[in-house]
Amino acid sequence: SDMPLDLKKLVTARFFFTFAVQMQAVVLGWRIYELLRDPLALGLIGLTEAIPAIGLALVAGYIIDRSRPLVVYRRVMYVSLLSGLVVLVEHIYSNSLPLYGQIAMLYSASFLTGVARSFSQPAIFASVPRMVERSKLMNATAVMTSAMQVARIAGPAAGGILFGFVGAVFTSSLVCVFLVIASVSMLLIKQQLTPPETLVQHKSIKAELLSGGIFVWKHPILFPALTLDMVSVLFGGVTALLPIFATDILMIGPKGLGALRAAPAIGATLMSFYLSKRDLPGRSGRWLFSCVGAFGVCILIFGLSRDFWLSLSALAFSGAFDSVSAVIRNSAVQLSSPSHMRGKISAVNSIFIGSSNEIGEFESGIAAKVLGTVPAVYFGGIMCLLTVGVVAYVSPALRNLDLKKIEPPA
Repeated sequence: SDMPLDLKKLVTARFFFTFAVQMQAVVLGWRIYELLRDPLALGLIGLTEAIPAIGLALVAGYIIDRSRPLVVYRRVMYVSLLSGLVVLVEHIYSNSLPLYGQIAMLYSASFLTGVARSFSQPAIFASVPRMVERSKLMNATAVMTSAMQVARIAGPAAGGILFGFVGAVFTSSLVCVFLVIASVSMLLIKQQLTPPETLVQHKSIKAELLSGGIFVWKHPILFPALTLDMVSVLFGGVTALLPIFATDILMIGPKGLGALRAAPAIGATLMSFYLSKRDLPGRSGRWLFSCVGAFGVCILIFGLSRDFWLSLSALAFSGAFDSVSAVIRNSAVQLSSPSHMRGKISAVNSIFIGSSNEIGEFESGIAAKVLGTVPAVYFGGIMCLLTVGVVAYVSPALRNLDLKKIEPPA
């Protein structure tokens, strides 16, 4: 394609970064469940990653709106590499380390990943629009998204399969190799993006940190759209419980776990390839609600299923429906954001979305501990459907959303 070479290098770096982080997540989940056999411990991985990912997001948006976003992204690679090395050391010395030492290392690796993630999304969001012309932005975003999605599929699958066949040490070494490739790819980028000019002088740092949040809160479309997505993912996500389904319910081992982890991403990728080829239909709002509702139904089917293939397809469809709502939401966010606030608004977006995945894992862990694993999944699916009803009732603006009619902000 006619994408600038530097953008290709950025896509490459992001691909290997995402691939490595996803691979590591499978290894971490399996290790923790192997060592502790406790659903709550799986939920705590999510929480450990979410605390820095949320806590630093506004700060990350602020820093990125004032610095060179590509330099920030390069440092993200280094922090992730440190996290990968911590996991690798845990595997190599697992026989000589006390149990609590191993657990501490695995959780601290998770924490470092959260730190890296809080800066990753806003840095990309601030870089890509400045590396291509505005007319090419939709396509560049689609390429970036497809690369991400492919990494999200192949990463967990590779993590589970390699872990099952060649063990933890080799798998974690490969994670580190991929992160080195991503770092090198970032170092090869020639283009220097200067800090963006600020158009608005804020009274204080606090006012500027909060400006993105206030913009979203007052926006008739962004706030309900993000809320809908956050609550449905918060309750509808079953990722954290997959090691339990793989071990105790479907009896399929780490290779099966890799497949279950990858299924939603496979559905999402096929759908996003399909969407990148054609325009979204006019009634975007209705599509958004239908797809989140269908996502909830898929989660309920997954909870009912005792068959590997049915479980796999329920998860794949859940990913496809989720992907439609993500494309509608991301397009709405990008089309509604003024350029000097992109970093901050993206940070708010990633607080809503990024956190809902990890806090959702924590919620799953608690619900599974209290209600049992399968009832926890039913509870999630039902909450998801309730959310669709409530938000649709409360927000006519989102019900009638049409992406083609969003005016570019001043």
